[in-house]
Amino acid sequence: MTDRTTPGVDSGAKGPEELREQIERTRSQLGDTVEELAGKMDVKGRARARAADLRDKAGAMTVQLRSTAAQAGHTAHDRATHAGHTLHDRAAQARHTVQDKATQVGHKVQDRATRTGHQTQDRATKTGHELQHRVEHGVPQPARPVVRAAIRHPRPALVIGAALAAVVVVSWRYPKR
Repeated sequence: MTDRTTPGVDSGAKGPEELREQIERTRSQLGDTVEELAGKMDVKGRARARAADLRDKAGAMTVQLRSTAAQAGHTAHDRATHAGHTLHDRAAQARHTVQDKATQVGHKVQDRATRTGHQTQDRATKTGHELQHRVEHGVPQPARPVVRAAIRHPRPALVIGAALAAVVVVSWRYPKR
């Protein structure tokens, strides 16, 4: 048979006290060895411990994933908010640009309309002076007051002229037989 001595323990005891100590150490080592073997043989207990470890890891991973998802949500929200503000600022800037251009175009149109109005008024004044000159020099003396009145108040003169034109057309169209 082989010698079964425990390492670090001398095989020969020098006295009863030393022998008791050796026995006590051997018992302690044997108890530890038995506990280790019992732990290795307790499959159910080891499975429960492993399941508890995995549960703890899964819980920690769930918390970490939720935290990461929340952080990603906040980041996306912040980016969307920033993009919204940027878009709003660009739209406001474009609105101001369009308003400025519309104002410039409006001023140009107004200037042209004013200029055209002045030109038209100048032509009308010139035409009026020419008519007055023609009346003074080209119309016989007895008809001048009538022509001046027609120039000052053109609407009644137009109505009377239209009525005379109608009479002329009717008399020409339907002559007496």
